[in-house]
Amino acid sequence: MAGATDRAARLARARDYPYAYPGGSYTWCRGRVAPFDPAETAGLTPVLALGSNRSPGQLQRKFGDRALIPVEAGRLDGFDIVYSAHITGYGAVPATLATSPGTTVGLAVTWLGEAELEAMHATELGNENYLYALLEDVALTLDGGARLDAIHLYISRRGLLTHDGGPVALAAVAAEGRRHGAMTTGEVLEAVRARVAPGHDPDAFVLHVAGDTDYRREVSTALAQDAAAFEHPVETIKI
Repeated sequence: MAGATDRAARLARARDYPYAYPGGSYTWCRGRVAPFDPAETAGLTPVLALGSNRSPGQLQRKFGDRALIPVEAGRLDGFDIVYSAHITGYGAVPATLATSPGTTVGLAVTWLGEAELEAMHATELGNENYLYALLEDVALTLDGGARLDAIHLYISRRGLLTHDGGPVALAAVAAEGRRHGAMTTGEVLEAVRARVAPGHDPDAFVLHVAGDTDYRREVSTALAQDAAAFEHPVETIKI
C-alpha cells in the first residue's frame, strides 16, 4: 500500500503542476497562508512567479516553515505563460514566459529577501535550465495598484516547448486575449510521451522521466530540437 501511495504521489506531483493557488495575493508566513500586507514588501526583490512558485504547496517544499514571502497577484500585458522545453527532476514540464501581443496574463510576484532569493536561486538555477534576468520595458500591474516597467524573473534556457506548430500555454493560468493553445501539464506530458516514447505506458513514462536523470536529459534534448525562442530582450544577472 505504501508503495502504491508513493507512486500516486509522484505521478500527481508531475501532472498537477503548477499546483493549487489561492487566486489572489497572500503571504507565505512560516508554513501557513496569511493575509497579504503591502508593507511587508519593503526592501524586498520582486520576482515573477510564472509557474509553481506562486503555490503555497511549492513554497512549503522549497522553504518549509522558515520563510516569510509576500506573494502579490498581478497582470502582465503582452505576454503569456507557456511550457518550457525541458522536464523537471520531479517529472513536470515547467513554465516560462512568452511574448504574446494582445494578451494579458494573470500571474504573481514573489517578494524575496536576500536569504529567500538565494534559496530560490538554488532551486531554479542548479540544473542550468533557467537564467535569472531582468525583464524591462513591460507593463506589470500589481494587485495593490503599483505599476512596474521592469521585473526580475527566471527565464528558460531551453526555449519554449512547441506542439502543433506553436508554444503551449498553461491551462491553469488565466489570460485574456490568449493566442496560444492551452493544455494541462498532464496533457503536455502525454503529448511529450507520444512524441518521444510512443510505446511507453503513460504512468511508466512519467515515473521513468522523473526517476532517471540521463533519460530526462535525453527527453529534454529532444524537446529542445524545435523549441521556440523568447523574443523579448532580457538582461542576464550573474549570480
